Amino acid sequence: MNLIEKDNAKTIRAWSFYDWANSVFPLVITSAIFPNFYDYVTTHDENKNFLGHTVNFLGFEFENQNIYTFIYAFALSIVVLITPILSGVADYLGNKKRFLQFFCYLGSISCMCLFFFTREHLELSFIPFITATIGFWGSLVYYNSYLPEIASIENQDKVSARGFALGYFGSSLLLILCLIGIIVFKYEETVVDGIVVSTKGFFKVKYAFLLTGIWWMGFAQYTFANLPNKNHKAHGSDKKGLVSKGFKELRNVWAQIKLMPLLKRFLTSYFFFNMGVQTIMVVAVLFARNEIEWGEGEAAEKAKTNALIVSILIIQFVGIAGSFLFSWLSRKIGNIQALMTSIAIWIFICVFTYAVVHTPVEFYIVAFLVGLVMGGVQALSRSTYSKFLPETEDHTSFFSFYDVIEKLGMILGTVSFSVISQVMGGMRASILSLIIFFIIGMIVLIPLTKKSLVK
Repeated sequence: MNLIEKDNAKTIRAWSFYDWANSVFPLVITSAIFPNFYDYVTTHDENKNFLGHTVNFLGFEFENQNIYTFIYAFALSIVVLITPILSGVADYLGNKKRFLQFFCYLGSISCMCLFFFTREHLELSFIPFITATIGFWGSLVYYNSYLPEIASIENQDKVSARGFALGYFGSSLLLILCLIGIIVFKYEETVVDGIVVSTKGFFKVKYAFLLTGIWWMGFAQYTFANLPNKNHKAHGSDKKGLVSKGFKELRNVWAQIKLMPLLKRFLTSYFFFNMGVQTIMVVAVLFARNEIEWGEGEAAEKAKTNALIVSILIIQFVGIAGSFLFSWLSRKIGNIQALMTSIAIWIFICVFTYAVVHTPVEFYIVAFLVGLVMGGVQALSRSTYSKFLPETEDHTSFFSFYDVIEKLGMILGTVSFSVISQVMGGMRASILSLIIFFIIGMIVLIPLTKKSLVK
């Protein structure tokens, strides 16, 4: 028995607003500010002297960026391991909003703790980054699983797109505020013999991490206040042996998935094309820093940083339009056909980048195209998967499989990209692997174009 009224405007608004709240994490923490902050902190001392890219971690010497990549993959691996179990527990108890709140608070508080990140205690400093990553991706399992419960099939594309659009706009707004604080109210210290003798301004970069956590936790309160807690009747109330009961819920869901060839085919396609999407999102800034011709000298370095920030904002704001564009397209030609259109554009982006992109202007063109399809493919993938689900009360467990496929793709995609880059001596050749991912995803998806289930 479903206890949530579908297409209720207040409920949909509350659900969509969580995207506004939590999207600041992937933009500020994993894309725009923290990676640059981490790179600077681990390569310079307090007097701004360059120390090199090697850091000590657990008693061993590593390149700083290699440690960063490893830690992020480690955090994603934890998500892959724990969310299927916890999603089964949530479905058993019928209170997934409590799990959503837990991961939200874990992530937002962890973002605030990044304020204390230092090179001297790198192992401890990475703990809040790990828990923030777990909090963000863990909360999305429960958040996404609400979609088929709050929106009818014909409205799921629009509702999913609305969530992503709000996320792009809200996170961009906070990033702009943080950049204004960093640029206009830049915090500088003059240090003599290890003693701070004067200061200027008041905005340290680390304050952006505090603002991110406060934003995420604060705006999520609207969602928590208005989103129903009970997604369905609890399967049981006995809290003994919850882990085993969670596994039982997962086994039941897996038994259903095995009997659903259309759903299995969609998940297989999603694994490959989303591997390409997520890899591009992770390596885009690194590619731009290493493969685009920015010139030389301090002025060129500043121009590079400013250009990358501009490109990120282009992707974010164009992503808003892209989300609604592909929602509209899905109503006209069907979900699968719209997804295949977006995949075709991704293939063009990869070919164009590999063969043509060498200058900042050309990279801006790519940023525009990425923004156009990034929001569209993410929103459409979520709603299409939702439409393939059977009549069930175990939406959280079903979406945990979706989440695991997504995270495994992120891990394998970035690893394969890095290995090819290492072997070939540059990142440009690795783009060819992304083209293969997208082509496989499209080929697997073709038979579903004949199905009217999600049109």
